[in-house]
Amino acid sequence: MPQQVLVDPPRRVSRKVYRRRRIVVFGTLIAILVAFVYVVGSLVAPVPATAAVTAHGKQLVQPAVQLAWPGYGSAAIVAPDYPGASASHGSDASVPIASITKTITALVVLEKKPLNGNDQGPDISFTQRDVDIWNDVVAAGGSWAPVVAGTSMTEKQALEAMLLPSANNYAISLANWAYGSTSAYVSAANDWLAKNGFTGTKITTPDGLDPGNVSTTKDLIGIGKLVLASPALSSIVSQKNATLPGAGSQDNTNTLLGFEGMDGIKTGNTDEAGNCLLFSAELPVGSTKVRVLGVVLGAPTHDDLWAGVQALMTSMKSGFHQVTPVEKGQVFGTYTTAWGASSKLIATETKSFLVWSDTPITVDLQTRPLSSGFKGDILGQGTFTLNGTTATVPLALARDVPDPGFGWRLAHPGGLGT
Repeated sequence: MPQQVLVDPPRRVSRKVYRRRRIVVFGTLIAILVAFVYVVGSLVAPVPATAAVTAHGKQLVQPAVQLAWPGYGSAAIVAPDYPGASASHGSDASVPIASITKTITALVVLEKKPLNGNDQGPDISFTQRDVDIWNDVVAAGGSWAPVVAGTSMTEKQALEAMLLPSANNYAISLANWAYGSTSAYVSAANDWLAKNGFTGTKITTPDGLDPGNVSTTKDLIGIGKLVLASPALSSIVSQKNATLPGAGSQDNTNTLLGFEGMDGIKTGNTDEAGNCLLFSAELPVGSTKVRVLGVVLGAPTHDDLWAGVQALMTSMKSGFHQVTPVEKGQVFGTYTTAWGASSKLIATETKSFLVWSDTPITVDLQTRPLSSGFKGDILGQGTFTLNGTTATVPLALARDVPDPGFGWRLAHPGGLGT
């Protein structure tokens, strides 16, 4: 008997073919959709952000200065505009100050008889009493300048006669003129010292010849600041000489005027005090001038004093450094992306500081992450601080950091959005 062959009806065959085709079609569509979503997602997904790698210290510190202190007496020096730029050496006890006393006399006279700006002030008439004072000073071996009865000077000229040649007789005459008597002046001067906090200073005479006129290096620095703050006195102590009525030409006893910008203040010399100088200067440091106040007490000779002051000022000057913590184009970090692009992070400006000794400059860097960018884009800042003074410099890309591109995006789906 012949074998029977079963054949699906045409309708059933057609249904199976359609089903297969539908599976293929939908599968293909799904694959296309997935591929489309992948491609679109790769194109629009954010690329990973790259943080800058920075390498810079938190502080910049210069070598500490070693000041050249005299090998005698006591001394102090300060640059008032630079916090920390002050130092002292030797005893802080009250010691005789000789004719530096006359800076106090000048300040206390001006307390009673003030001068405004460049005013000359009232005329002071000199009598036989002033001539007698002059003769007494000469007999005592003190410094002096001539005085003629019947002549007169302005108040400012009388201050010049006292401060430039260090004339004891003019110190006494000025005190008598302003306060009526030497004793009244002495009382007023000590009250003034107490009021201004100069507790280590005591006055017994207006001229400084008496060793009872004493002070400390700390007080004298403060007194020097007040002299410089007075337009009348600061202009006088910087003069090398003056020609005065009845006294003629008078030279300043401070022969160091002009050395390293020295512009004052007062010499002193007695057997008990030794040789002394309260001084001020505008030290030339690079393109800047630094105001300095100093005092040296107790030098054995004038030569020792001049040498000691010069060495101290020179060492003070060497303690200042022109420091440039950031220069335009200086590298402060690097960006390196996952797709191999890179750029340095550089400063856009140059900033400099005048730094005293080992005073630190603090450095603070702030940057933000980068995905892509162009040369010159600002991506952070550097902040440099010295004694509360701050300089801020923008940090920018040194070159373009391009997008990773289509190929890298397709090949690194796992690197996107992280």
